[in-house]
Amino acid sequence: MTAQNTRLGILLMVATVACYTVQDGLTRFLAGEYSVLMVVMIRYWFFAAFVVALALRRPGGLGSVRTVQPLIHGARAVLHIAEILVIVASFVAIGLINTHAVFAVCPLIIAALAGPVLGERLGLSGWLAIAAGFAGILVILRPGSDLFAPLALLPLVSAAMFALYSVLTRLATRREDPFVAFFWSGLLGAVLTTAAGIWFWEPMGPRDWALTLANGLVAVLANWLMIRCYAVAEAGAVQPFAYLQLVFVSVMGVAVFGEALTPETVIGAAIVTAAGLFTLMRTGARR
Repeated sequence: MTAQNTRLGILLMVATVACYTVQDGLTRFLAGEYSVLMVVMIRYWFFAAFVVALALRRPGGLGSVRTVQPLIHGARAVLHIAEILVIVASFVAIGLINTHAVFAVCPLIIAALAGPVLGERLGLSGWLAIAAGFAGILVILRPGSDLFAPLALLPLVSAAMFALYSVLTRLATRREDPFVAFFWSGLLGAVLTTAAGIWFWEPMGPRDWALTLANGLVAVLANWLMIRCYAVAEAGAVQPFAYLQLVFVSVMGVAVFGEALTPETVIGAAIVTAAGLFTLMRTGARR
């Protein structure tokens, strides 16, 4: 049993979201140069290698990840692949900042889905928080502006798919070890993306291969840090710090990709974040 250390858990969560920010920046660049499916496929290769290596270190090896819920894990894998493809396309289409500002509504969608799927009671305050979060999305997208276009729906669609993926994960882990769900996401994801992505292969130069390698290694590091984070601290104590990714992404978007950080985006993201934090705290208090 790992001793609980909230301060270390917070530091690990901050390091995790910093790595995810670097990963998103590398993915955004590569997806602007090559097929999105190819970029995601290669990233899944690293993810699969990581989960297989972890499984081999467990008591029982690969036998420890046998599942009695193959359909749920198959659905999760498809949802996760689709979510990543859509959000990467959104990075290229509307930028990192706008994508993450809208995607921050994901915890609110999870809370809304948890009622009908998991039987968790939401209550009036929870629904009001969800309504406030979607109001913040409207502030970001500014109906009537150039941003309010079909492409702006990409991060919202991605958030909805990831929310459903998360709810199915919680459903699956009621009967199995959480690592089993983690393992099958990586392995099935690699198999499925390879089956589709190999047809979109494009040759890459040495620089882009180096960036691709860095992208995969950073993704592995981010997942390892996240595992360590949840091993040493309660999820409710560290999860609010995941919202720092909005700050990190904004700095990268402006400094590296020349994106604009508008007042509407800042205000809308603040509303969505506040609603999400309220939901997290409310869920933690109820538990």
